Amino acid sequence: MFKKAVFTDEVSQDLKVVLKVVEDYNLDGIEIRSLWDKPPQDLVDEIPRLKEGLRDTGLKVCSIASPFFKCDIDSEDEYKEHLDILRRCIKLAQALDCTVIRGFTFWRKGRGAEDYWQRILDKFEEPVKISEQEGMTIGIENEASTMIGTGKVLAEFLKALDHPNVKATWDPANSVYDEHVKEEPYPEGYEAIKPFMVHMHLKDAGKDPKTGELVSVPIGDGVIDYRGQFRALIGDGYEGFVSLETHWRPKALSKEEVDKPGGSKFSESGEYASRVCLDNWFKILEEIRA
Repeated sequence: MFKKAVFTDEVSQDLKVVLKVVEDYNLDGIEIRSLWDKPPQDLVDEIPRLKEGLRDTGLKVCSIASPFFKCDIDSEDEYKEHLDILRRCIKLAQALDCTVIRGFTFWRKGRGAEDYWQRILDKFEEPVKISEQEGMTIGIENEASTMIGTGKVLAEFLKALDHPNVKATWDPANSVYDEHVKEEPYPEGYEAIKPFMVHMHLKDAGKDPKTGELVSVPIGDGVIDYRGQFRALIGDGYEGFVSLETHWRPKALSKEEVDKPGGSKFSESGEYASRVCLDNWFKILEEIRA
Protein backbone atom coordinates (compact mmCIF):
# COMPACT_ATOMS: atom_id res chain seq x y z
CA MET A 1 0.00 0.00 0.00
CA PHE A 2 1.23 3.47 -0.80
CA LYS A 3 2.02 5.97 1.95
CA LYS A 4 0.28 9.32 2.37
CA ALA A 5 1.79 12.78 2.83
CA VAL A 6 0.95 16.46 2.40
CA PHE A 7 2.90 19.49 1.19
CA THR A 8 3.84 21.74 4.09
CA ASP A 9 2.73 25.01 2.52
CA GLU A 10 -0.55 23.58 1.25
CA VAL A 11 -1.48 23.61 4.95
CA SER A 12 0.48 26.43 6.58
CA GLN A 13 3.81 28.21 6.88
CA ASP A 14 3.82 27.09 10.53
CA LEU A 15 5.26 23.59 10.99
CA LYS A 16 3.19 23.06 14.16
CA VAL A 17 -0.03 23.62 12.21
CA VAL A 18 1.15 21.25 9.48
CA LEU A 19 1.99 18.55 12.02
CA LYS A 20 -1.43 18.88 13.68
CA VAL A 21 -3.13 18.16 10.35
CA VAL A 22 -0.75 15.26 9.72
CA GLU A 23 -1.58 13.85 13.16
CA ASP A 24 -5.34 14.32 12.72
CA TYR A 25 -5.28 12.30 9.49
CA ASN A 26 -2.60 9.82 10.53
CA LEU A 27 -0.44 10.63 7.52
CA ASP A 28 2.94 9.02 7.02
CA GLY A 29 5.02 12.02 6.02
CA ILE A 30 5.40 15.55 4.76
CA GLU A 31 6.77 17.06 1.58
CA ILE A 32 8.75 20.22 2.28
CA ARG A 33 8.28 23.19 0.00
CA SER A 34 8.07 26.52 1.81
CA LEU A 35 8.02 26.95 5.61
CA TRP A 36 8.30 30.09 7.71
CA ASP A 37 8.12 32.08 4.45
CA LYS A 38 11.31 30.48 3.16
CA PRO A 39 11.62 28.33 0.01
CA PRO A 40 13.29 24.93 0.49
CA GLN A 41 16.70 26.08 -0.74
CA ASP A 42 16.73 28.69 2.05
CA LEU A 43 15.74 26.24 4.79
CA VAL A 44 19.27 24.90 5.27
CA ASP A 45 19.73 27.42 8.08
CA GLU A 46 16.55 26.07 9.68
CA ILE A 47 17.71 22.43 9.81
CA PRO A 48 18.04 22.38 13.64
CA ARG A 49 14.54 23.89 13.97
CA LEU A 50 13.13 21.36 11.51
CA LYS A 51 14.79 18.43 13.26
CA GLU A 52 13.47 19.58 16.62
CA GLY A 53 9.95 19.98 15.22
CA LEU A 54 9.98 16.53 13.64
CA ARG A 55 11.66 14.76 16.56
CA ASP A 56 9.63 11.87 17.97
CA THR A 57 6.90 12.23 15.32
CA GLY A 58 7.97 9.15 13.36
CA LEU A 59 7.25 11.06 10.16
CA LYS A 60 9.18 10.71 6.94
CA VAL A 61 10.20 13.70 4.84
CA CYS A 62 9.23 12.03 1.58
CA SER A 63 10.50 14.68 -0.84
CA ILE A 64 12.00 18.14 -1.01
CA ALA A 65 9.72 20.02 -3.42
CA SER A 66 12.44 22.17 -4.91
CA PRO A 67 11.86 24.63 -7.79
CA PHE A 68 14.97 23.20 -9.48
CA PHE A 69 14.97 23.94 -13.24
CA LYS A 70 11.85 26.07 -13.17
CA CYS A 71 13.96 28.57 -15.04
CA ASP A 72 14.81 29.81 -18.53
CA ILE A 73 16.72 27.22 -20.54
CA ASP A 74 18.42 30.04 -22.48
CA SER A 75 19.78 31.82 -19.39
CA GLU A 76 23.20 30.61 -18.26
CA ASP A 77 22.91 32.67 -15.07
CA GLU A 78 19.62 31.02 -14.14
CA TYR A 79 21.06 27.60 -14.99
CA LYS A 80 23.94 28.12 -12.57
CA GLU A 81 21.58 29.52 -9.93
CA HIS A 82 19.38 26.43 -10.18
CA LEU A 83 22.31 24.05 -9.88
CA ASP A 84 23.04 25.84 -6.61
CA ILE A 85 19.37 25.46 -5.60
CA LEU A 86 19.69 21.72 -6.27
CA ARG A 87 22.82 21.47 -4.13
CA ARG A 88 21.22 23.35 -1.23
CA CYS A 89 18.06 21.25 -1.40
CA ILE A 90 20.20 18.11 -1.35
CA LYS A 91 21.91 19.38 1.80
CA LEU A 92 18.48 19.90 3.38
CA ALA A 93 17.32 16.46 2.27
CA GLN A 94 20.40 14.70 3.62
CA ALA A 95 19.97 16.33 7.03
CA LEU A 96 16.38 15.07 7.15
CA ASP A 97 17.03 11.53 5.82
CA CYS A 98 15.19 12.27 2.58
CA THR A 99 16.38 10.80 -0.72
CA VAL A 100 14.10 12.49 -3.30
CA ILE A 101 14.46 16.00 -4.73
CA ARG A 102 11.68 17.18 -7.03
CA GLY A 103 12.78 18.90 -10.24
CA PHE A 104 11.44 20.24 -13.54
CA THR A 105 12.38 20.65 -17.20
CA PHE A 106 12.59 24.46 -17.66
CA TRP A 107 9.82 26.96 -18.44
CA ARG A 108 7.96 26.02 -21.59
CA LYS A 109 8.91 27.72 -24.84
CA GLY A 110 7.41 27.04 -28.25
CA ARG A 111 6.23 23.45 -28.48
CA GLY A 112 8.14 22.50 -25.36
CA ALA A 113 10.19 19.30 -25.36
CA GLU A 114 9.55 18.78 -29.07
CA ASP A 115 11.64 21.87 -29.83
CA TYR A 116 14.23 21.52 -27.05
CA TRP A 117 14.65 17.77 -26.54
CA GLN A 118 18.43 17.43 -26.91
CA ARG A 119 19.14 20.68 -25.08
CA ILE A 120 17.11 19.53 -22.07
CA LEU A 121 19.00 16.22 -22.06
CA ASP A 122 22.31 18.08 -22.25
CA LYS A 123 21.33 20.40 -19.40
CA PHE A 124 20.74 17.37 -17.16
CA GLU A 125 24.33 16.13 -17.45
CA GLU A 126 25.48 18.16 -14.44
CA PRO A 127 22.46 17.37 -12.21
CA VAL A 128 23.00 13.68 -12.96
CA LYS A 129 26.63 13.96 -11.78
CA ILE A 130 25.51 15.78 -8.63
CA SER A 131 22.86 13.15 -7.89
CA GLU A 132 25.45 10.38 -8.30
CA GLN A 133 27.94 12.09 -6.00
CA GLU A 134 25.35 12.74 -3.31
CA GLY A 135 23.37 9.49 -3.54
CA MET A 136 20.17 11.39 -4.28
CA THR A 137 17.23 10.69 -6.59
CA ILE A 138 15.87 13.52 -8.72
CA GLY A 139 12.14 13.09 -9.25
CA ILE A 140 11.23 15.01 -12.41
CA GLU A 141 7.67 16.31 -12.31
CA ASN A 142 5.48 16.67 -15.38
CA GLU A 143 4.05 20.20 -15.42
CA ALA A 144 2.34 22.01 -18.28
CA SER A 145 4.13 25.31 -17.59
CA THR A 146 7.41 23.50 -18.28
CA MET A 147 8.78 21.73 -21.34
CA ILE A 148 7.34 18.35 -20.28
CA GLY A 149 3.72 18.31 -19.17
CA THR A 150 2.49 14.73 -19.51
CA GLY A 151 3.30 11.25 -18.32
CA LYS A 152 3.91 9.99 -21.86
CA VAL A 153 6.47 12.65 -22.72
CA LEU A 154 8.18 12.38 -19.33
CA ALA A 155 8.49 8.62 -19.80
CA GLU A 156 10.15 9.14 -23.19
CA PHE A 157 12.51 11.70 -21.66
CA LEU A 158 13.52 9.37 -18.83
CA LYS A 159 14.09 6.54 -21.31
CA ALA A 160 16.39 8.83 -23.29
CA LEU A 161 18.20 10.08 -20.19
CA ASP A 162 18.52 6.51 -18.93
CA HIS A 163 19.95 7.08 -15.47
CA PRO A 164 18.94 5.30 -12.24
CA ASN A 165 19.19 8.50 -10.18
CA VAL A 166 16.60 10.37 -12.26
CA LYS A 167 13.02 9.14 -12.01
CA ALA A 168 9.47 10.51 -12.16
CA THR A 169 7.30 12.49 -9.81
CA TRP A 170 3.95 11.67 -11.40
CA ASP A 171 1.28 14.39 -11.25
CA PRO A 172 -1.96 13.28 -12.95
CA ALA A 173 -3.64 16.69 -12.65
CA ASN A 174 -0.75 18.53 -14.30
CA SER A 175 -1.09 16.45 -17.44
CA VAL A 176 -4.63 17.68 -18.21
CA TYR A 177 -3.34 21.25 -18.44
CA ASP A 178 -0.96 20.41 -21.30
CA GLU A 179 -2.44 21.94 -24.46
CA HIS A 180 0.24 20.46 -26.73
CA VAL A 181 0.09 16.75 -25.85
CA LYS A 182 -3.32 15.33 -24.99
CA GLU A 183 -3.48 12.42 -22.60
CA GLU A 184 -5.89 10.87 -20.14
CA PRO A 185 -3.98 10.93 -16.84
CA TYR A 186 -5.39 7.54 -15.92
CA PRO A 187 -4.91 5.08 -17.45
CA GLU A 188 -2.88 6.50 -20.35
CA GLY A 189 -0.40 8.75 -18.55
CA TYR A 190 0.00 6.44 -15.58
CA GLU A 191 0.70 3.35 -17.68
CA ALA A 192 3.45 5.23 -19.52
CA ILE A 193 5.14 6.66 -16.43
CA LYS A 194 4.61 3.71 -14.06
CA PRO A 195 8.03 2.06 -14.64
CA PHE A 196 9.79 5.31 -13.70
CA MET A 197 7.74 6.46 -10.69
CA VAL A 198 9.50 7.32 -7.46
CA HIS A 199 6.84 9.70 -6.09
CA MET A 200 3.35 11.01 -6.86
CA HIS A 201 1.45 14.26 -6.32
CA LEU A 202 -2.27 14.49 -5.70
CA LYS A 203 -4.44 17.40 -6.80
CA ASP A 204 -7.52 17.72 -8.98
CA ALA A 205 -8.71 19.90 -11.84
CA GLY A 206 -12.10 20.57 -13.38
CA LYS A 207 -13.70 22.94 -15.85
CA ASP A 208 -14.99 26.29 -14.62
CA PRO A 209 -18.69 26.28 -15.60
CA LYS A 210 -18.53 29.98 -16.50
CA THR A 211 -15.34 30.07 -18.55
CA GLY A 212 -14.79 26.45 -19.53
CA GLU A 213 -11.17 26.77 -18.41
CA LEU A 214 -9.48 24.22 -16.19
CA VAL A 215 -9.21 25.24 -12.54
CA SER A 216 -8.13 23.58 -9.30
CA VAL A 217 -10.96 21.80 -7.47
CA PRO A 218 -11.23 19.61 -4.36
CA ILE A 219 -9.97 16.04 -4.73
CA GLY A 220 -12.62 13.90 -6.41
CA ASP A 221 -14.54 16.81 -7.94
CA GLY A 222 -12.47 17.03 -11.12
CA VAL A 223 -11.86 15.19 -14.37
CA ILE A 224 -9.20 12.73 -13.17
CA ASP A 225 -10.21 9.12 -12.53
CA TYR A 226 -8.67 8.90 -9.08
CA ARG A 227 -10.66 5.81 -8.16
CA GLY A 228 -9.04 4.01 -11.07
CA GLN A 229 -5.65 5.55 -10.29
CA PHE A 230 -5.69 4.45 -6.64
CA ARG A 231 -6.91 0.96 -7.52
CA ALA A 232 -4.01 0.70 -9.96
CA LEU A 233 -1.46 1.92 -7.41
CA ILE A 234 -2.66 -0.69 -4.93
CA GLY A 235 -2.89 -3.45 -7.54
CA ASP A 236 0.56 -2.65 -8.91
CA GLY A 237 2.10 -2.76 -5.44
CA TYR A 238 3.28 0.86 -5.40
CA GLU A 239 4.77 1.44 -1.94
CA GLY A 240 6.06 4.99 -2.38
CA PHE A 241 4.36 8.20 -1.28
CA VAL A 242 1.34 10.00 -2.65
CA SER A 243 1.59 13.61 -1.50
CA LEU A 244 -1.39 15.98 -1.38
CA GLU A 245 -0.58 19.20 -3.24
CA THR A 246 -4.01 20.77 -2.72
CA HIS A 247 -3.79 23.90 -4.94
CA TRP A 248 -7.55 24.43 -4.58
CA ARG A 249 -8.60 27.27 -2.30
CA PRO A 250 -12.05 28.75 -1.53
CA LYS A 251 -10.66 31.86 -3.26
CA ALA A 252 -8.72 30.70 -6.30
CA LEU A 253 -4.96 31.13 -6.41
CA SER A 254 -3.52 33.24 -9.22
CA LYS A 255 -1.58 31.63 -12.08
CA GLU A 256 1.60 33.19 -10.67
CA GLU A 257 0.93 31.58 -7.26
CA VAL A 258 0.27 28.21 -8.89
CA ASP A 259 3.38 28.34 -11.11
CA LYS A 260 5.62 29.66 -8.31
CA PRO A 261 4.00 28.42 -5.09
CA GLY A 262 5.15 29.29 -1.59
CA GLY A 263 4.90 31.83 1.20
CA SER A 264 2.12 33.11 3.44
CA LYS A 265 -0.20 34.38 0.71
CA PHE A 266 -0.06 31.01 -1.02
CA SER A 267 -0.83 29.22 2.25
CA GLU A 268 -3.88 31.36 3.12
CA SER A 269 -6.91 29.07 3.65
CA GLY A 270 -4.60 26.14 2.96
CA GLU A 271 -5.43 24.24 6.12
CA TYR A 272 -9.17 24.39 5.44
CA ALA A 273 -8.73 23.43 1.78
CA SER A 274 -6.35 20.58 2.58
CA ARG A 275 -8.68 19.17 5.24
CA VAL A 276 -11.50 19.15 2.67
CA CYS A 277 -9.24 17.34 0.19
CA LEU A 278 -7.99 14.87 2.79
CA ASP A 279 -11.58 14.04 3.75
CA ASN A 280 -12.42 13.47 0.09
CA TRP A 281 -9.28 11.40 -0.50
CA PHE A 282 -10.03 9.12 2.44
CA LYS A 283 -13.64 8.66 1.27
CA ILE A 284 -12.40 7.56 -2.16
CA LEU A 285 -10.03 5.06 -0.55
CA GLU A 286 -12.87 3.70 1.59
CA GLU A 287 -15.04 3.30 -1.51
CA ILE A 288 -12.48 1.34 -3.49
CA ARG A 289 -11.75 -0.94 -0.53
CA ALA A 290 -15.45 -1.72 0.00
